[in-house]
Amino acid sequence: MMKISVTVNTCDLTDRDLKQMCQLGVDCVDFGKGSSFPGVREQGYPDLDRLLQLRRRVRSFGLEMNRVTLPDFTERFMNNLPGSEKELDNSAQAVKVFGAAGLPIVRQRFAGDTSPVLTAGYKAVQRGGAVARGESLGLLRQKPEIPGLEERERFWSRFTEAFRTLVPVAEESNVKLTVHPSDTPNHGTPFGGLGFHRIIDAFPNANVGFVYCVGTRAEEGGSSLVLDEIDHYGRKGKIFLVHLRNVRGSLPTAGAFEEALLDDGDMNMFRILLALRKVGYGGCINPDHITQLEGDSVDLDLNWAHSGIGWKHSSIGWGYSIGYVRALLAALAEFEGRRF
Repeated sequence: MMKISVTVNTCDLTDRDLKQMCQLGVDCVDFGKGSSFPGVREQGYPDLDRLLQLRRRVRSFGLEMNRVTLPDFTERFMNNLPGSEKELDNSAQAVKVFGAAGLPIVRQRFAGDTSPVLTAGYKAVQRGGAVARGESLGLLRQKPEIPGLEERERFWSRFTEAFRTLVPVAEESNVKLTVHPSDTPNHGTPFGGLGFHRIIDAFPNANVGFVYCVGTRAEEGGSSLVLDEIDHYGRKGKIFLVHLRNVRGSLPTAGAFEEALLDDGDMNMFRILLALRKVGYGGCINPDHITQLEGDSVDLDLNWAHSGIGWKHSSIGWGYSIGYVRALLAALAEFEGRRF
């Protein structure tokens, strides 16, 4: 049965954070920053005892820790500079610690996975003055040079080097190892449709899969692409977590896109859940990139301006999004004649 998770960008969660998550009907917590875990800044990877304390605290509110994030691979690692071996070792150690703590899903970030940047962001004003993230190909006047084949293969060489080490560790630790699609999905970014195929072709392991981001993939090709990919990767058992957000437009059709409230974009979100159910998906649905509503305060990130990236208590947008997903899941259960 599908559940609901929310992303936080800190481990310093207050009682108010956790109480409101519980009150709104959240089931699980996803941790979006690898550097936020206790121990990472001191030794390069999380401290097991303090991680277990955090898990016990989260569980005391009726919640579970779901997806966690490994220490980032920086430009140092991607360029094979001195110190890159230590970054790889830290990620491998983090996988072991998360596995020992009984945490099921880890995400690995790679520097350069959103390059080249071909779009310029803008403030999208939508229904009733709601503010959302927009990006346009036409607004970026100075286009960067597109990486050539040699540069792209250098990225994949370092990616492969990392996963050769991490995949066996994930398997031994009973942890699912994931990547997230490149956001923004400009031409030439590595983790797009072809890149996802490349990953599972190179590492056909049951523990390797994806944080499948509905909104990011819709930015590249609309609802038809999303439904096709859910069918393809879902049948292969490669979708480990779903990020759910709606968008208007797409890069190939409009030359731009705007994130939107779940009921106010181009996609029918109930149809997305039906497709996930059809392929047997039973993980978490994570409403992400929250639209700014009047009087709201959201967790903004300069990389995705005007978009609420992480959980913030007392947020109108988070309350709306969680409630909308709960209603979708209840409708899905009723549609299938089973209990929610």
